[in-house]
This record gives sequence, C-alpha cells and structure tokens, in this order.
Amino acid sequence: MPCEGCGVGEAGLQCPTCKKLGLPPSFFCTQDCFKAHWGTHKVKHTETKNLPATIPTMTEVDERLFNFTGPLRPGKITPRRAVPKEIARPDYADRNDGVSESEERERGSHHVIVYSLKHLHEDYNNARLRKHSDILKIKRVNALSREVLDIACAAVKPGVTTDEIDRIVHEATLERGMYPSPLNYYNFPKSVCTSVNEIICHGIPDNRPLEEGDIVNIDVSCYLDGFHGDLNETVFVGKPDEESVKIVHTAYACMMAGISVVKPDELYRYIGNAIEARAEKSHCSVVRSYTGHGIGKLFHTMPNVCHYKDNKSPGLIKPGHVFTIEPMINLGTWQDVTWPDKWTSATRDGKRTAQFEHTMVCTPEGVELLTDWKDGIPFYQKQLKRWGIPIPAEDPSEIKI
Repeated sequence: MPCEGCGVGEAGLQCPTCKKLGLPPSFFCTQDCFKAHWGTHKVKHTETKNLPATIPTMTEVDERLFNFTGPLRPGKITPRRAVPKEIARPDYADRNDGVSESEERERGSHHVIVYSLKHLHEDYNNARLRKHSDILKIKRVNALSREVLDIACAAVKPGVTTDEIDRIVHEATLERGMYPSPLNYYNFPKSVCTSVNEIICHGIPDNRPLEEGDIVNIDVSCYLDGFHGDLNETVFVGKPDEESVKIVHTAYACMMAGISVVKPDELYRYIGNAIEARAEKSHCSVVRSYTGHGIGKLFHTMPNVCHYKDNKSPGLIKPGHVFTIEPMINLGTWQDVTWPDKWTSATRDGKRTAQFEHTMVCTPEGVELLTDWKDGIPFYQKQLKRWGIPIPAEDPSEIKI
C-alpha cells in the first residue's frame, strides 16, 4: 500500500487518531513522513460527513426488554466527532468518565454567581473590553450559540437524520472557535441533543431519518472563552398536524410566561407558577424532573429554576444572575421515563412533548434575553406563516406573525 504522505514508500504505519475515530484507515511509510504531512492529514479528523453510523446506544437485550412508551426507537450513532486541539475546552472534555470536577465541587451549594453588568450594553466583539468583562464573554458565547441553532433549524426536513444535524451543529460550533458543550459531558456521546416527538430531552442524535409530521427539539450548548451558552427550540418536520401545532406553541408560550416573571427581588419559585398556569390553559402538563439552571463558567449551576407551580426553588432573582428558563411541556401526563441508554427521557404515556429555552440575565430594569432570535420571531412561527397555519393563541399578544 503506498504511503498517504509521500505516495512512494511502502506504508505500514496506521494513523492512531483515524483508528480511534472510526475513520477509513490512513497509512504512512515512516514516523518522520507522518509528522511531515500531519498538517494536511489532520483535516480528515474533522471531516465528518461520511462517518458510518454503526454504534448502538443500548444492547439488543435492553432494546428487546424495555417497555418503550411511544413509537420511537433508538437508531445507531457515529463515532465521537473530533475537536481540534486548539479549541479551548471545558474540564470534562477529555476525561474518560466525562465528569466536570468544577461542577462537582459546587454540588450542594446554594451560591448564585452575580456577574457585573458594567459592560452589558457594550459591543461583545470588542476584544479589549471583553478581556476584562465576564458578561461580554457570556453575551458573545450565547449570541454565537444562537447562530449555530439557527443553522441547525434551517437544516430540518423529512429525510434528514438527527446525526446529520449533529454534524452540522458540530462543524458550525468549531467554525466559530467554540467547543460543543454536550460532547463527553458525563459521557454524552454527541455534540447536540435532538429530541423527537415523545422524547422530552437528551435525545441522542442517530441514523433515524426524520419523517413528515415529526417535531424535533434541538438543544445547542457551546463553550468559548471559559463560558457556556445554552438554548433550544422545537421545530416542525414538514407540515404539522393540529396537536403538534398546539404543543409546540404552548411550550413557547410557557417559556415566555416564565420569562415575564423575571425582575429584581422576585422569587425564583414564581416562575414555575406562571409556566404551569399557561400550560393549564392549553390542557397540557409541565415536566417536573428537569429544571432551568444557572450557567456561565459552569454548564449547570445554581440557581435551579423549577417550571411547575408550588415548587420549592430557593432564593430571590438579583441583577447579574445568569440562568435559563426551559420548560418541557407534554400533551399528556407530566411524568417521564428514561431509556436504557441513561440519557433519553420520554413521556410516560408516549404522547408528544415540546420545549423552548433561553439564557437570560436579570438587569436592574428587568431581564435581557441573551439567546433571542435576531428578529424576535421563533423558527416554528415562520414555518407556520409559510404554510398559512394560524397559531392557536388565546392571547393576541402571543401572535408574532
């Protein structure tokens, strides 16, 4: 076999990184030749379009014995996508167990970081200012994360696999100099969460093609300059039916209801009261197993933001608090069940679910969304407008198209 580097020598030295990533084998004649051509060869490690999806997310026995609550079944996934070494990464990225030691040290603490808002309304692209401003770094990573999610949503259509969405998110993240926060977080195997139909959250991208009439939530999180950004939204795969329109719109309206509560010295627990009140208007339920969270230097930290009424979320909202609101809203019961892959969370009755998420900062005047759409209009509403489908809103203020 000729050497991939010089094309002349007899090649017997295989690239170990290609082997680890499950890429087609590459051979070189000598170690010196391998080193000499490393600059051009390493590009293969991030060219992820043709990776084979061969890895199961659960054993055949688990899949056979598990009582799936809805029609969705796990597919197979591609190998973990590579991240160039020059991309700065969080503390868990290269650990075999994926554990974030910085988060573990904070576990059990009720301390909420208060970020200085001195430069909040300055240009986050100003590197000189950003160097000394955590809030500008937070604004920047969230704005770039919004760009990544917009790209992912635009790629959704029947026939596209969620693994392809993962590739698109991964590459768009790297192009912006960021690390995809989900990748290897407590051993999560992919760069984005994609949750289809009855999957509430933490769906693992796989080789199942999306089908006409599906709904899919895409949850993008990125790491840059020592800070994480986080947002998600649910979109339609082709023209939706009435129930899909109802649950997607209700999830968005619930998130906005929760955000409307945010102001200085308001109780965190009141956010859940507003969210559940809006869900009940549409005869939907609010998932209780997962919460919004503080975010910044840590991917997940205090405060915990419960999305249901009469919750026990502690503390007062203060200017400088940065956190997410991300209610998961179900057509049926609020209860969930986790698949044997230990990540995928599905509705217990198999009915559809939807979610939206913003990262925000409390200001002296109220709240500023750090992950808002540039035009303020969610992607699903643009889809409905294109198809001439009205939003099922009781409140005219919920209609933005």
